[in-house]
Amino acid sequence: MATKASKSAARLMMAPAVTLLLGWMLVPLTMTLYFSFADYRPLRATFEPWIGFDNYVRFTSSSSFWDAVTTTLVMVGSILAITVVLGILLALLLDKPIFGQGIVRILIISPFFVMPTVSALVWKNMMMDPVNGVFSHVSRFLGATPHDFLTQTPLFSIILIVSWQWLPFATLILLTAIQSLDGEQLEAAEMDGAPPLKRFWHIILPHLARAITIVILIQTIFLLAIFAEIFVTTQGSFGTRTLTYLVFQRVLESQNVGLGSAGGIIAVILANIIALFLMRAVGKNLDA
Repeated sequence: MATKASKSAARLMMAPAVTLLLGWMLVPLTMTLYFSFADYRPLRATFEPWIGFDNYVRFTSSSSFWDAVTTTLVMVGSILAITVVLGILLALLLDKPIFGQGIVRILIISPFFVMPTVSALVWKNMMMDPVNGVFSHVSRFLGATPHDFLTQTPLFSIILIVSWQWLPFATLILLTAIQSLDGEQLEAAEMDGAPPLKRFWHIILPHLARAITIVILIQTIFLLAIFAEIFVTTQGSFGTRTLTYLVFQRVLESQNVGLGSAGGIIAVILANIIALFLMRAVGKNLDA
């Protein structure tokens, strides 16, 4: 049983790590919050320490803000739908005994370990290039006109790239959940004459509910900060500018640190609101 002295010693040993972690988190956030109330434009040698909420009003009143919010929500929702649906199908497939099952699992999971920048470059230059890309060669082989993905369907292209990256994560979580399912339930349902679709709908899918909510929660937190894929492929043009990329443009391209900081704080607030709703949904699901 832990004594008062041992508890004090444990807190003392944890203090350096906790202090470092809090500093690593709070210092950038505090500086961003401070600059969001200032007029700070380094290239113009402009710095006014307090202008109130002017940066917030300018950022939210811009037409680009609501377009960026809409693009962010569409992108995140589409990626979640693709990764969850395909993740369930792949998990069901990988749960069956097939030849070379271990190698197949490694190949399916491997895209998750590719850096986002590298992934975007591979898709941009090797797959979606309208002249030398794999898709263009296949189109010409079939007698069709090559499709310029990043110009004609840029939002769909980025959704496809990011879905390819996150699909292994969803598959791995869902496969683990399927393997924890009691096989006797499926055998009993099969003996009772239940068809495969009903066994999936009434037994497998309810069992996957918790895993699906966790996948959605974790992916949403990361997907709200999509940046590298957009920067490498479209640079925010053709309707692919998300809220994160809009903040980047305000800070680095416009060199308005105060306006970009206000956008960053707004993005943090929106992300926390979404995460709060998702965490409550996950909590209700876990308690069920």
